[in-house]
Amino acid sequence: MRIGMTYDLVADWAGEGLDAEQLAEFDSETTIGAIAAHIARRGHEVDRIGRARTLIARLHGGDSWDIVFNICEGLHGPGREALVPALLESVPIPCVFSDSLILGLALHKGHTKRVVRDAGLPTADFVVLERADQPMSLPYPVFLKPVAEGTGKGIGPSSLCHTPRDVQAEAARLLARFNQPVLAESYLPGREFTVGIVGTGEQARVVGVMEIVSSATYGFATKKNYQDVRYRLAEDAEGAAAAEVALGAWRVLGCRDGGRVDLRSDAAGQPMFLEVNPLPGLHPIDSDLVILARLAGYDHGWLLDQIMHSACTRAGLHW
Repeated sequence: MRIGMTYDLVADWAGEGLDAEQLAEFDSETTIGAIAAHIARRGHEVDRIGRARTLIARLHGGDSWDIVFNICEGLHGPGREALVPALLESVPIPCVFSDSLILGLALHKGHTKRVVRDAGLPTADFVVLERADQPMSLPYPVFLKPVAEGTGKGIGPSSLCHTPRDVQAEAARLLARFNQPVLAESYLPGREFTVGIVGTGEQARVVGVMEIVSSATYGFATKKNYQDVRYRLAEDAEGAAAAEVALGAWRVLGCRDGGRVDLRSDAAGQPMFLEVNPLPGLHPIDSDLVILARLAGYDHGWLLDQIMHSACTRAGLHW
């Protein structure tokens, strides 16, 4: 097969005045090289396309591929992750990972939680704040984060708010920094999990449940220093409950091929849905899904094979 690769490389954006937080979700040459090398080892031709603006030019020039391995995060707007799949759907060319509808939905944490809640799956009570002084009836403490960011952007010690004054100050900070609404949700004091999933629909299955143990708030700064965080498989009853909620959310939302679902338990030990990442980081060493797979006994190549097998099966191709 001729397999295209779309991605946002840090080096391609670094000269455009972006700071470290703005570049956080973009990939390194290490990640792209590892994925491309694995696809080539499986006997397929790899065409490294790059970011969306290059894809647009290539499509306009008449280029085509059997399937595109898409991990483009995009830069602007809440629909930024949906851009590349939408372009490919218009041709049409199949792509790995979720379609434009799901990537557009999943990036907005408030909309995603509404769908999950309506499906009867547990998630903390929440409000989407459009302005800092917006009335809010959630009991304190509450946790605030940007509504449409990943990689822990905007999350830090001030995210946990104990008073209306705290909420107003933190909401004002996040609104100014990210120019988007703020998700406020009831604080969950229990254990934190991320659940790795591969496959699509009824074929989706859990790779493992990883508990994240950190003395600091697990946000942007903490993720950068992953060596200071403890990761361990959660193989007890609470971990099993997290896996059940995560797999239910994955299927309800219509996510495809591979990704992660993040959860945190309430005071009673019930894992509650936080968010889904249907476009997971795939750095061969330090991305959460890869760390999780490694703890479960699987290497980076195995993970890529599961993702590609799911995508190719959907597209009527042979991996």
